[in-house]
Amino acid sequence: MANDQGGSVEQPDLQDKGATGKQSIDFLLDVPLTLSVELGRARMMVNDLLQLGQGSVIELTKIVGEPLEVLVNEKLIARGEVVTLNDKFAVRLTDIISPTDRLDKLG
Repeated sequence: MANDQGGSVEQPDLQDKGATGKQSIDFLLDVPLTLSVELGRARMMVNDLLQLGQGSVIELTKIVGEPLEVLVNEKLIARGEVVTLNDKFAVRLTDIISPTDRLDKLG
């Protein structure tokens, strides 16, 4: 492949195959991702936001018992419910978004 100056560009060898003959994708295992769980959303005016203090309550758009959304890099990948695990909050996944559905949402 040529670059703008007419030279060639070194391409990484993605054809590194293991003993199984399949292409190795181990290099992807260390790619950092941001995982977030959305409990709900709220819209408020700046003035209302500035009035918040300790003990303030913000009403969210979701109803109690409605599934939480699990996002990776801001893309929906699953839904789940809040559980406790060793005195900490956790999320039990109840629905995984299929890869096909995820691709459909991109386009």
